[in-house]
Amino acid sequence: MTSLRISQLATRTGVPATTLRFYETAGLLPADRTTAGYRVYGQDAVERLAFISSAKVLGLPLEEIRDLLDVWEQGVCAAVRARMRPLVADRIADADRRQAELAAFSARLARVQEQLSTPAPAGGCGPDCGCTTATAPGPVPVTLSRSRPGEASAAAWRDAPVACTLDGSALGERIAQWQRITARATDRRDTADGVTLSFPATPELAAEVAALAAAEQDCCAFFDFTLHLTPAALELTVRAPETAGTLVAELFGATG
Repeated sequence: MTSLRISQLATRTGVPATTLRFYETAGLLPADRTTAGYRVYGQDAVERLAFISSAKVLGLPLEEIRDLLDVWEQGVCAAVRARMRPLVADRIADADRRQAELAAFSARLARVQEQLSTPAPAGGCGPDCGCTTATAPGPVPVTLSRSRPGEASAAAWRDAPVACTLDGSALGERIAQWQRITARATDRRDTADGVTLSFPATPELAAEVAALAAAEQDCCAFFDFTLHLTPAALELTVRAPETAGTLVAELFGATG
């Protein structure tokens, strides 16, 4: 069987060499070495990468994909299906949870917008003007972190590998998206685990920030996002392991 060098495998599959190296480190894609130390792959690596890519489309985290690959290697489709069904059910439940949280967040934004559209009182803010939490429900939090049912979200993001599964062009576009968003921040504050950004409390911006945070968490499970809405501002808190400090700074403009 003809072996493939890493550049050949990358060309054939469209998966960047950097991602192939990461998959090896994560235990998803084994590689042999030549006497000179170069990575070489068997022809089955192409099918293996196709399976990994399809699992990623379903939003499965790398540890679950690794478990699935152990079953897939046995060559029994029925066994793969049996293993996938509960994983997909978990992702559906997670998507439904996020949808419910975002729906509540959107409703809260609409109430704030309605309050702020009424005539302002003369003079400074008062108990009935809608600008303070005294006359409105407290902040509505929306947390976007990848965890299995019953698993602590803090452990999930802290233990996840610090690596992004986006390829070069998609990663560049994602960085540009965050730069466009963070340019609209009115304040940045370093936290123990990351950074908190404040934005104007507008429904359109809140929806945009929430959607981008959800997309980012799907490709970078080591990020943890929490959105808080108050009548005065929208706050996005980003947490990540210490080793991800450079990425936090690049994406979110951390001040540390």
